[in-house]
Parts: sequence; structure tokens; C-alpha cells
Amino acid sequence: MKVILLKDVKGKGKKGEVKEVPEGYARNYLFKHNLAVEASKGNIKSLEKKKESEEKQAQQELEDAKKMKKELEDMSVELSAKAGDGGRLFGAVTNKQIAEELKKAGYKIDKRKIEMDDPIRSLGYTNVNVKIHSDVTATVKVHVKEA
Repeated sequence: MKVILLKDVKGKGKKGEVKEVPEGYARNYLFKHNLAVEASKGNIKSLEKKKESEEKQAQQELEDAKKMKKELEDMSVELSAKAGDGGRLFGAVTNKQIAEELKKAGYKIDKRKIEMDDPIRSLGYTNVNVKIHSDVTATVKVHVKEA
């Protein structure tokens, strides 16, 4: 019996795949636990339409991420902190502070998406990578000035 998997099934396949399974397994387990539906013409058409709309949505998200990358790379994030001799900061500028500053500028970016090896501990300009999308990474200039 051919079925369309609604969820990932260990040992059988991934969500959205059409698989040939024994009839008893399909009726007694897959259908009962809402893991699959029978692969009828109507169900296959709805699956194709769903995949098509997901592809369009993914394409739109990628375009939005590229647009945001361009905007982020054109701007500079200004932060002020107390500093001692030689431009060394008391404390450090973390990814959380950068995320809050970006939020004030109108960009909602999670602090975990801001990639920094170490916090910024000196005055001046620093380039920081921001992962906007799985395929798109922007470089933001962070300017730390003395308070």
C-alpha cells in the first residue's frame, strides 16, 4: 500500500515522502497514530501544492534575509562604555548589548545569531558576523566609544 508520510518515521522515511508499506502496518500503526495518509490522487495533489507553497515561502525568506544583510552592512552600531588607560574597557561589550542596540534600530535579531569568539574589550571599530539565515551572514560594524 502506498502512503504519504505526515511525520518522520524511523526506519521508513521522512515527512512528505511517498512510500510503499505493508497494508497491515499502514492501517494498524501509521494511520492510527496520524503518521501517514493513503496516497490517493487528491492527497498527492495536496502534497504537491503544500511543497510548492513551502518552496515559495523559503525563497521569500531568503530574499528578505539578503535585503536585511545589505541594510545591516551599510549601518554601524554605536555603543558607549567606560574605558581606562590605553582604550581598554572596564568590562566588555557582549552580543546581548549588540542585539539590544540592533533592536532599537528596528532589527529583531536573536543574540545567539551574533557570532563573536570573545566579547569586545577595547575602544574602536570591530566587525561582527550576524547569521540572518542559514545561507546569509552579514558583517556589522560595531563602534565602541568612551562614555
